[in-house]
Amino acid sequence: MNDKWTAKDVPGQSGRVAVVTGANTGIGFETARILAARGARVVLAVRDTDKGKQAAARIADAAPGVDVTVQGLDLASLDSVRAAAEELRARYPGIDLLINNAGVMFTPKTTTRDGFELQLGTNHLGHFALTGLLLERMLPVAGSRVVTVSSINHRIQAEVDLEDLHWERRSYSRTGAYGQSKLANLLFTYELQRRLADRGSTVAVAAHPGIANTDLMRNSPPAVRAVAAVISPLVLQSPDRGALPTLRAATDPGVGGGEYYGPAGFREARGHPVRVESSEKSHDAALQRSLWAASEELTGVSFPV
Repeated sequence: MNDKWTAKDVPGQSGRVAVVTGANTGIGFETARILAARGARVVLAVRDTDKGKQAAARIADAAPGVDVTVQGLDLASLDSVRAAAEELRARYPGIDLLINNAGVMFTPKTTTRDGFELQLGTNHLGHFALTGLLLERMLPVAGSRVVTVSSINHRIQAEVDLEDLHWERRSYSRTGAYGQSKLANLLFTYELQRRLADRGSTVAVAAHPGIANTDLMRNSPPAVRAVAAVISPLVLQSPDRGALPTLRAATDPGVGGGEYYGPAGFREARGHPVRVESSEKSHDAALQRSLWAASEELTGVSFPV
């Protein structure tokens, strides 16, 4: 497998439909930009549609003739997720790529409109619901992929506490809640792939960007932000580099279901995208099934697999 993979290796995407959440900035924007430049019909699924339209205009200015549209989507609201999925199903009879990229990180203790802890609700439960509601448009499409963006933080203070998913009994930890949500992304990917294995060519894949300099840093503690500002040229990946694992997971013909992609460098912080390994806990089949059942109950969304 190519260990020096770059955006130049993204194959042509003409005729393919790609839905990218959180695509108005950062890694999501760079992912959408490259997919559009390679010929995909790209949907920027974003909470702030005005910023989405500005992002679409930037993509079109850089590559005239691309097909980029904007879809309102607030992952912190199941009503919004359902409305967005209904509009997308009506507009596209087939969807080739669903890239679950949007996320929040290290936020203060807050709940979504449905009462979920914000990081789990946005990063996992919103994407779980969106995937379940769009999957029927993907199953008939040869080579379709669900790509979910996790994080190296799935190893840090990461526990999926099925008895207290929303931190109502524990002292809230911003990093712990983020780690839980990113571990949930992987548990979801692996269980989804198990369910997809006998259902045609749709596959579920995960990726992480390493340590990337994006807007997600805005909720980090002030000391972390100050250090990041100093060391970012040496340590942090730029958003376009951070998008490469996602792009490889989404487009490389050699990618298989249930695989995980991230940077090849030291501690997977930066570097060219390669297949990497996730934590032992992420491969706990019983935990995967239990989280899936809890996610179905919380969102009210059942999958056609």
